[in-house]
Amino acid sequence: MSGKITVAICGMGIRGAEAYASYQKIRPEEMQVVAVADPRPEQRELAVREFHVKPELCFASGEELLAQKRLADVLIIATQDTDHVRYALPALEKGYHLLVEKPISPKLEECIALREKAHECHRIVIVCHVLRYTQFYQKIFDLLNSGTIGKLETFHATENVAYWHFAHSFVRGNWRRSDLSSPVILAKSCHDMDIFRWLVGKPCLRVSSFGSLDWFRAENAPAGSTMRCLDCAAKENCPYDAEKIYIYNKKSGYRSGTRFWPLTVLCPEPTEESLYEAMRTGPYGRCVYHCDNNVADHQVVNMEFADGVVGTFTMSAFTQDCYRTICLMGSMGEIEGNLEENAVYVRRFGQPEERIALDPVSDEFAGHGGGDSRMMEYMCRLVSNGGQEALTSVDASVESHIMALAAEESRLHDGTAIDLAEFAKK
Repeated sequence: MSGKITVAICGMGIRGAEAYASYQKIRPEEMQVVAVADPRPEQRELAVREFHVKPELCFASGEELLAQKRLADVLIIATQDTDHVRYALPALEKGYHLLVEKPISPKLEECIALREKAHECHRIVIVCHVLRYTQFYQKIFDLLNSGTIGKLETFHATENVAYWHFAHSFVRGNWRRSDLSSPVILAKSCHDMDIFRWLVGKPCLRVSSFGSLDWFRAENAPAGSTMRCLDCAAKENCPYDAEKIYIYNKKSGYRSGTRFWPLTVLCPEPTEESLYEAMRTGPYGRCVYHCDNNVADHQVVNMEFADGVVGTFTMSAFTQDCYRTICLMGSMGEIEGNLEENAVYVRRFGQPEERIALDPVSDEFAGHGGGDSRMMEYMCRLVSNGGQEALTSVDASVESHIMALAAEESRLHDGTAIDLAEFAKK
């Protein structure tokens, strides 16, 4: 096969519609959305209006879509975490290639089941570890593999989630509870585990982890706080106030020009009026100290890889902005980078520092440092040309999930070191 590929999408939420379906708008010659499944009528109507999907191919559930004959080359699964595998397995049997939103599943046995079914059916399965597709991490990968800093010995990395993003997604939002979705180290940071495994190029042997839900608890609520932000006497001095985040914040606020995520989570077509109504009545107007959240708001993971490489990773809600940093230390030098800055610094021992400025990320479709668009481009090319294995293989993706799930196991058991080979047998 060659030329334009066809896709069906299960889940027309923020990722399904804004990250994946929208690729059709900028590259209509490469991809066409032909079918969707979503329980919300307004999202099915959006598919008809924005992506020209036939109404008869807009289904209310993934089950309805999968009851049909195979409708497309690729099925994109962008539902909630716990639903991914139950759609993926029958889709593979029907002959679909898959693009699966991360995480694959919060259950290790489901991750392994997907890996085995993908091999059995000889289908392409791309898990959306989009960071591998960014110029930033690809440049670091190339520098490491060319021997620029000698043998890699240690690394440390951070994921700065941003206070407002964490409050939105992991306190008020869909990923606030590990029993309803996934632990935060899997939901947010399996990206990072995937990157570490890729850069090191050796299997991870052991992990230990520490962290907790420390701040977003009822006992930390300020005096005078109420259950909802809009009528709260303490809102003036609270940075987590919903009105500040959704109306006034420079990155996420309506008055700063934001019209997409996170506002479209509150209402599909945000206006000030609809946002205030959502804050008055919906989950995103709740006080962050009085939600039903249980995921950790800060966590550290220690990793030991084969060949003596060790690394540390810190995920924190308590940062001003969303960005990632990484520093890799080798026998002959070090590499340091900031994804937000989109620049990499190379320091060869005894030589002047080299700054490598990467190409500017397009504003047209720039999620995850440009990784979203580059992953979609890669998927279209791979499927169109009849390839079999993505840059992030399903085997590698399962490895990263084992790392994240083992880290959570360690965190819940006082930081006990977890042997990954033994953990994967459970």
